[in-house]
Amino acid sequence: MARVEIYEADHCPYCWRAKALLQGKGVAFETINVTADHKKRDEMLSRTRGRYTVPQIFIDGEHVGGCDDLYALDRRGELDAKLGRAAQPSRDNEPNQE
Repeated sequence: MARVEIYEADHCPYCWRAKALLQGKGVAFETINVTADHKKRDEMLSRTRGRYTVPQIFIDGEHVGGCDDLYALDRRGELDAKLGRAAQPSRDNEPNQE
């Protein structure tokens, strides 16, 4: 299984959505909270070439982007391969917004 890292912040709904997608796939991930940790935020900025919004997601060290990027990978059927999983049937894994 791939190593997944998520730079996140407190009270971030996009972070929650990204983690929900990965949890729904049974994928373990490491979270790195940048809310009050300036060193970790600087680390994130360096790794993402200046992207400062959260979440910022890495799979096996490859920057895949934020929440919308993660969902786009899933819709295109590319996420499971990046995660080292067998391809799953195509479906919208968007959490219920109601």
